[in-house]
Amino acid sequence: MYELKATERHIDMPYIFLAGSIEMGKAEKWQDRLTKELVDYEVVVFNPRRDDWDSSWIQDPTPGTQFHEQVSWELEHIRKSDLVVFYFDPNTQSPITLLELGYVVGSGKQAIVCCPDGYFRKGNVIISSGLTGIPVVDSFEDLSAQLRKWIVDYGAGKV
Repeated sequence: MYELKATERHIDMPYIFLAGSIEMGKAEKWQDRLTKELVDYEVVVFNPRRDDWDSSWIQDPTPGTQFHEQVSWELEHIRKSDLVVFYFDPNTQSPITLLELGYVVGSGKQAIVCCPDGYFRKGNVIISSGLTGIPVVDSFEDLSAQLRKWIVDYGAGKV
C-alpha cells in the first residue's frame, strides 16, 4: 500500500478512497484496521481521517479555511478514486458518509459498502446502494474480503 503526499506524482495503481464513519472521533478507527490489511497490496489509499483534526473548527465554506480545505480534499479524492469504500459504524449517525454515498451512487463510481446491523439508516443505505449495484456487506471481515477480491480483479496484486 502506498500513500501520496501533496507534492508527489501519480502512481500507476488503483486508487481507493476510505469514506465512512469518523464523526468527530466517535467512530472506531476502522480506516487503520483496513489499511493494515492492505499493506502488502499495490494500491494507493486515500484516508480522510486527520490526526490534527480540531473539533472547534467551524463549518466555514470560505476558500482557505481548514474546513473548506478538508471537504475539498475529500471530494477531489473521491472523484480521483477507482473505488470508494464505505463503512457505517452502528454507533454513529454519520450524516457526511450518507451524503458521500449519495454522491457516489449518483456518479456511477464503483464502491463497496459495509453497513452492520444496528446502523440507524441501514435500509436507506441498502436501497440507495442497490440503485447502481453497489454491494453491501454486514461485517468488517466481509468488507475486507470484498476489497481484496476487487484489488485482485482490478489486476493489482501484492507487493
